Amino acid sequence: MNEHENAGHQHAGHQHSGHEHGGHEHARDAGEGRRAGIVIASTRAATGVYEDQTGPVIADWLAEHGFEIIPTAVVPDGPSVGAALRALLAMGPAVIITSGGTGLSPDDTTPEETLPLLDREVPGVIEAIRRVGSHKARTSVLTRGHAGAAGRTFIVNLPGSPAGVMDGLGVLDPILGHVCDQLEGTHGH
Repeated sequence: MNEHENAGHQHAGHQHSGHEHGGHEHARDAGEGRRAGIVIASTRAATGVYEDQTGPVIADWLAEHGFEIIPTAVVPDGPSVGAALRALLAMGPAVIITSGGTGLSPDDTTPEETLPLLDREVPGVIEAIRRVGSHKARTSVLTRGHAGAAGRTFIVNLPGSPAGVMDGLGVLDPILGHVCDQLEGTHGH
């Protein structure tokens, strides 16, 4: 499944969707004083055949929310994803967002590279991302991925299409600050 080509134009100009409305002030400050990493799993983008379209969308969104962005790692599908995740985890970011490698192609192994790194899964996040996407594209139910905590770092696997990334970021928008607070132990119960 090639998630990278379809829907790239569907959300052009709509990258800030939902941010114009009220009620997102807390989410905008979610990253204040926090770092975030991005891993793009795309063999074609890593080899220069294809220009990554999702990394800039994720980076812009994270910057809007106050995160300091660690330079994006664009790596081939497969074991390179796990290596990039481990390298980022060593830097201690609050959040790592991946894009790509969540389909059913033989080299789509981002979920398998992510799962061993997680201490605790948060399956509701991925379920919500699939649910939001299914209203727009039936194939979104084929997206695999994980979300969870690796120590104090929240990791989430997003699809490789710009539309799928925007759907995922829309799910994260109201909850990411709360997730980071809980992982840091700064949110009272």
